[in-house]
Amino acid sequence: MKIEYLKMKTALLFLVFILPLAFSLQPLSAADRPNVLFIAVDDLNVWVTHLGRNQQAMTPNIDRLASRGITFEHAYCAVPACEPSRAALMSGQRPWTTGCYRNSDEWLQIIPEGQGLSMRFKEAGYHTVGAGKIYHSDERFESEWTEYMDGSPYSNSGNVPKDQGYHEPLLMDIEDEDISDWHIVDWCIEQMNTKRDEPMFIACGLHKPHLPFAVPRKYYNAFPLEDIKLPPFLEEDLDDLPPAGVRMAGAQNDYKRFQENGRWKAAIQSYLATCAYTDMNIGRLLDALDKSPIRDNTIIVLWGDHGWSLGEKKHFRKFALWEEPTRMPYIWVVPGMTKAGTQSTRPVDLMSIFPTLCELTDISIPKYVEGVSIVPLLKDPQANWGIPAITTYVYQNHAVRSERWRYIRYADGGEELYDHSKDPYEWTNLALDPTYTSVKLGLRAWLPTEEAPPWPYRK
Repeated sequence: MKIEYLKMKTALLFLVFILPLAFSLQPLSAADRPNVLFIAVDDLNVWVTHLGRNQQAMTPNIDRLASRGITFEHAYCAVPACEPSRAALMSGQRPWTTGCYRNSDEWLQIIPEGQGLSMRFKEAGYHTVGAGKIYHSDERFESEWTEYMDGSPYSNSGNVPKDQGYHEPLLMDIEDEDISDWHIVDWCIEQMNTKRDEPMFIACGLHKPHLPFAVPRKYYNAFPLEDIKLPPFLEEDLDDLPPAGVRMAGAQNDYKRFQENGRWKAAIQSYLATCAYTDMNIGRLLDALDKSPIRDNTIIVLWGDHGWSLGEKKHFRKFALWEEPTRMPYIWVVPGMTKAGTQSTRPVDLMSIFPTLCELTDISIPKYVEGVSIVPLLKDPQANWGIPAITTYVYQNHAVRSERWRYIRYADGGEELYDHSKDPYEWTNLALDPTYTSVKLGLRAWLPTEEAPPWPYRK
């Protein structure tokens, strides 16, 4: 009798305590996983209203998204160029591992097929759909997606020359629908409203504000040319840079041309207008999500592939390792985790996207992924961190960004060091001051000790 009693008691304990715990430790089934809305924006720097870097910016919809979740104030790209930035983010591997450093590198020949982020979701039972620019130039491995929008009927530029609105005046009138981004958003909205048995990974890749800075004239009208202000600028800014930094600035290119044609303010007007066009499309996406059947169970992550310079350090475009070309908006909304309208000052880079999304959706993180999950910061934006953001541009050129410092080391050994607590626009290079030797050594320790040679020269 005693033995039978003990058996019954053990069975009861198992049913009440052990069995529920066992079930709670089981991986989530595909049906229980949240949806993901993955918004990629091309060439978008931190000229968004809620970050305050440029008081002229008007981005109410990006700000609306930020008000729902967490913004990382100091978020940085892996590479300040479209192709290698996206290849690193989507593959989970840094350029010094893959050898994909430049836009001219052929990522499709460098990154193994089946390694991409969307493939991990597809294997986990997600319906993975994509539209627009997720990898470079709308390229992709078809096997990594359940479905991808055919963008061939649409123009990414509105069929205007690439310099319009930048070096040259806007000469053509176009409408919202003339640019492919309008149709990309339409297609993603359709996906949101298509009933499926499995969760969805929806990747929405917007091309603007990539050149040409040509959008409907109404967006230009919102930024009168006579009111445009130049960014903070120091004429002698390049004087304390090493030769490699001066070469990277490329002052003899766009900067010289803008000095000659007098269109520097017009270029800024055009960029602000093009960002406003992109903000409009993001607003359409958010409005549709709010009305869709997946509105309550969708993780949102918005990222720009890198920043953009508009004259700071006599540099224009991306392709450099300073603050402006490497920093971009980075916003997360995670139902039940992120708090509305919060910001984190912790430095993070876009290599965090792959592992963070995997952790949030209970998908195992592949061993080849080199980024660090920022789930601790999504839960507590001011949690102890201590991990800097690292950016690479071209073989053996790197920047390390901590909460206070930016350290740059070039392939020839040239160095720059900036104290952002006193010098937010990086006007004073402290690298040659022996007072900061220990700071440089601490930041340098984060740089790779081995680096893959550039494609196509690697074996």
